[in-house]
Amino acid sequence: MSWFKKLLPSRIRTGASTKKGVPEGLWSKCDNCNSVLYRSELERNLEVCPKCDYHIRISARKRLDYFLDPNTGIEIGAEVGPEDRLKFRDLKKYKDRISVAQKETGEKEALVVMRGELCGMPIVAAAFEYGFIGGSMGAAVGERFVRAVNTSIELRAPLICFSASGGARMQEALISLMQMAKVSAALAELAEHGIPYISILTDPTMGGVSASLATLGDIILAEPNALIGFAGPRVIEQTVREKLPDGFQRSEFLLKHGAIDIIMHRNDLRNGIGRLVAKLTKQKIPAGTTKI
Repeated sequence: MSWFKKLLPSRIRTGASTKKGVPEGLWSKCDNCNSVLYRSELERNLEVCPKCDYHIRISARKRLDYFLDPNTGIEIGAEVGPEDRLKFRDLKKYKDRISVAQKETGEKEALVVMRGELCGMPIVAAAFEYGFIGGSMGAAVGERFVRAVNTSIELRAPLICFSASGGARMQEALISLMQMAKVSAALAELAEHGIPYISILTDPTMGGVSASLATLGDIILAEPNALIGFAGPRVIEQTVREKLPDGFQRSEFLLKHGAIDIIMHRNDLRNGIGRLVAKLTKQKIPAGTTKI
């Protein structure tokens, strides 16, 4: 068929184009409104769509980079990783799922913990990596979170956690479910020391994470329109056989019904949480911050 292609006019000739395309990574697309966005503009806006204000999911490490004061973050528990104790296998071996997740995300586990500073004040911050097996909580995630709590107690520094998780990690079965009790006990000890714990719920925060560490904060914040709950809306509808209200399990619905304290835009988190930390620890309100 090569002789036929030579006869075609250049404007309709098929095959790979020789025209240079747009440099890869220059543009991005909003998952909500489908707007094509200039990548650098999106990054300046902290991965929030400037067209529809949709909060795009971001990685744990990028979130902490946005949140902490520059060059203050020191990682905690980086050496703690998942283990396939049960030799679990569904459609794939669990160890293969771990390998794929580590390669795709560049993380060893689904929780990244750092000590650092926020507006000049010492804090410990943790963030879930949803791209790592749905941000699910297994034994290593539980251990990393407990280490975050222990560091907060040691430094007398507030603990702040950004949750983004599908819940307990089914490949670790009861070992995973035990982490709910483990992290809850650690937070109880943190409270006994009088150290604040601020929980920020992002899209999505579900299952065993929502039923433990995510909703045990002294103050519970959420990003706009985040999906928050234990079971998903479709599962609930199929169980109760009723149509759920519009916006059910979204941040705005939960705020209206008293399940969370504040909804805060991603661009306001550093400023708003900085003021909260200062008030809770009886420190001077950071200069340049505005009222929440």
